[in-house]
Amino acid sequence: MITYCIRGAITIEKNCEKEIKDNTIVLLQEIISKNKIQIDDCISILFTATKDITAAYPAKYVREIGFDNCSLFCMQEMFVDNSLKMCIRCLVTIQIDNDKFKPINVYLKEASKLRPDLK
Repeated sequence: MITYCIRGAITIEKNCEKEIKDNTIVLLQEIISKNKIQIDDCISILFTATKDITAAYPAKYVREIGFDNCSLFCMQEMFVDNSLKMCIRCLVTIQIDNDKFKPINVYLKEASKLRPDLK
């Protein structure tokens, strides 16, 4: 088995539980889909949220879509002047038996500005 990491980010419109839940789920489903992996391949997911996201923890909702055997952790994103607001980022660590796997990082909505090279 080989360990890989996949990065992702998404922005939300407003600081409320529904926005955090819906967008976190969209981000993780897109990471799973684009990378053609299974939820059970995931070992851990680290989440960060910008300081303007305070209504809920993003990790709270991923158990609802099947991430039962995956370690989850939330942190506040480092604040940098003029940085992207209302952004949830994640680092998904997977283990699979594929030495040719190329992680596809996923940046959605305004977070796509963080990685213009991926367009």
